[in-house]
Amino acid sequence: MPNTKETPIYQDAARSIDERVTDLLSRMTLTEKSAQLGSAWVFELLTDMKFDPDKARKHMADGIGHITRVAGASSLTPADGAKLANTIQRYLLENSRLGIPALVHEECCSGYMARNATCFPQIIGLASTWQPELAGAMAAVVREQMRAAGAHQGLSPVLDVVRDPRWGRVEETFGEDPYLVSLMGVHYVRGLQGDDWTDRIVATAKHFVGYGIPDGGFNWNPAHIPARELREVYLLPFEAAVKEGRLQSVMNGYNELDGIPCAASEELLDTILRQEWGFDGVVVSDYFAVNQLQQAHQITNNKLDSAVRALTAGIDIELPNTDCYGGPLQEAVETGRLDLAVIDRSVGRLLTQKFALGLFEQP
Repeated sequence: MPNTKETPIYQDAARSIDERVTDLLSRMTLTEKSAQLGSAWVFELLTDMKFDPDKARKHMADGIGHITRVAGASSLTPADGAKLANTIQRYLLENSRLGIPALVHEECCSGYMARNATCFPQIIGLASTWQPELAGAMAAVVREQMRAAGAHQGLSPVLDVVRDPRWGRVEETFGEDPYLVSLMGVHYVRGLQGDDWTDRIVATAKHFVGYGIPDGGFNWNPAHIPARELREVYLLPFEAAVKEGRLQSVMNGYNELDGIPCAASEELLDTILRQEWGFDGVVVSDYFAVNQLQQAHQITNNKLDSAVRALTAGIDIELPNTDCYGGPLQEAVETGRLDLAVIDRSVGRLLTQKFALGLFEQP
């Protein structure tokens, strides 16, 4: 008999991304949506460095948004890391109801952080060449190596303008001059993202914003920056990356600005980033930043409060693992604390990126 079962719109590569996202969202349960807003460390899926289906079932039964650092958190060789990435994707396709692939992210500040990958100079050294084209050329090599090993997103470049040498991450930055940081950053983003979504590594500009000028030079401390200086110096490299480099991801800073943690600032993550600059990508949390709203900044009372505050402000996905978002977000929707439309907004952004990367056709 002929097969009369129609292909779902979201699985039809001939349809537009908007159509596919709308169709897939309409099919998803609240549990499946919240799963897309979470992540899992690769080692949470392994036993003795081998993929463990029982552990995978615990973390990915309803799908997953990101897998954290298949190479960087496992010490696998590139070939074995690529095989593991394929195994994870195959598990999601065959063992979750909707077969939504994961997005694998890695660190790549001075090269792809993986065994046998090319180790480039620290970024402050790259900045010292005064040759932005080199930043683009370096990032293009990083892109090639990461894609070969099954990764899709790099947590780089660092676009913090740093003015205090006591801060412990100076070497990760392009330095103290906002114009140089902007120019180097745009070329880095262009090199990492390339011209074609089919072989792109999504660049992630960090740390948004003011992270490089903390009180006393102490990491995570609040930053006290006047409004005009914030715009002209510290926001400038991010604005350039969005408008000139077509940046596709942003990561929040751990710090506070005027008493408001960056991870809870709608002014930064929505008003400035999206409404003023036109950013249309995905905002990812710095590692553990959602839980820090309670544990470090003490502006929330529990994980549910932290999840609602961060998601509402504009943090689309929680990294490096699902801590506050998963169950607490579902509870927030079910009890009326959070509008489902806020969940759909972020899930839609994440799915848009996965469709654009071609993961549904070639996971």
